[in-house]
Amino acid sequence: YNCGQSVILPFAESLGYTEETVMRFAANFGGGMKGGRLCGAVAGGAVVLGLYGLEDRAIVEDYYVRLQQRHPESLDCAPLLALNEARGGVKKPHCDALVYEVIGVVEEMLREHGKLEA
Repeated sequence: YNCGQSVILPFAESLGYTEETVMRFAANFGGGMKGGRLCGAVAGGAVVLGLYGLEDRAIVEDYYVRLQQRHPESLDCAPLLALNEARGGVKKPHCDALVYEVIGVVEEMLREHGKLEA
């Protein structure tokens, strides 16, 4: 799974989307949308919010702000990976941690907006 698929899949299945569907619609999320741009995990989190009907601009902006507070340098894949490498980090554990982090933020927001039970 790429990072975007990894964020979306745990939520999408409970909403009735198949793994195959998620794999296809998030196929181009990995590697910063295949170009070092917006982190696929971050994009995947925005998709999950939308799947749950949280598409109000203020809610989505709050999502990005929460992530930017944790990663003030950038939410783009290439700079995140470069910073991780400069700190001596390894790509896979870094990306895995970011996937878990995004899932945590999304779960928190879904609970706050009554979409998941506490």
